[in-house]
Amino acid sequence: MITVGPPREPLHGIIIEVQQKRSTSKRGQLPRYAAALWLSLRCPVTVLCVCPDSDAAAWYTAPISTDLPGYVFRAEVLGPGEIPAITDPEDAAARPEMAVLSVMAHGGRRPVIEGFVGGLGLMKPEHAPQYYEYAYNMAAPAVRCVLGEIMTSSTWPVYSPFAREHFGRGKDEGLAEGRAKGEAEAVLRVLAARGIEVPEEARARISACADLRQLNAWLDRAVVATSVAELFD
Repeated sequence: MITVGPPREPLHGIIIEVQQKRSTSKRGQLPRYAAALWLSLRCPVTVLCVCPDSDAAAWYTAPISTDLPGYVFRAEVLGPGEIPAITDPEDAAARPEMAVLSVMAHGGRRPVIEGFVGGLGLMKPEHAPQYYEYAYNMAAPAVRCVLGEIMTSSTWPVYSPFAREHFGRGKDEGLAEGRAKGEAEAVLRVLAARGIEVPEEARARISACADLRQLNAWLDRAVVATSVAELFD
């Protein structure tokens, strides 16, 4: 919750909700949140729902009827349609906050992640780690894995715990071997995050692969595949 204006006499109250999916119970709570804050602050109140998923954005955009006569609630919604897909590093560096939201909403598209990581190199060194952590924490699990994979395979400073672990391992065991292991782990993490079962034979095949081009292809497929068979097809 954010208040605008003097602390003792706020001019506006804003409640921010990040909603990944449709929820009937959560939707019913939004009018209560707004009413409770209005009673507390006695000033205009806005509820802002940030929805990375377009279906969830449409769900929370619809008006919400209540049992109070005449009280129909509407939330302000920021969905993928309102967030540009930023792929240009210079644009990402110029608009870092929007670039973070772009990763959250459009991180399933690899050029968006690559543009964001490229933009980090153009930002001030003291700012880049903070924006990376914002994006990493707001992203879906599968997108986090791709972020980590890109960081391990580039010369950018490494900020996430995942990237630090594998970048360090790569320096110790040889850059090529370390990158291969990091990308193989990223493939397995994406599959695990998406709930796809990986048989032991397939897990061994992925872990033993040292071909970075093949691992990159598997990682791209892991984001959209529905089974391990599709990954190898």
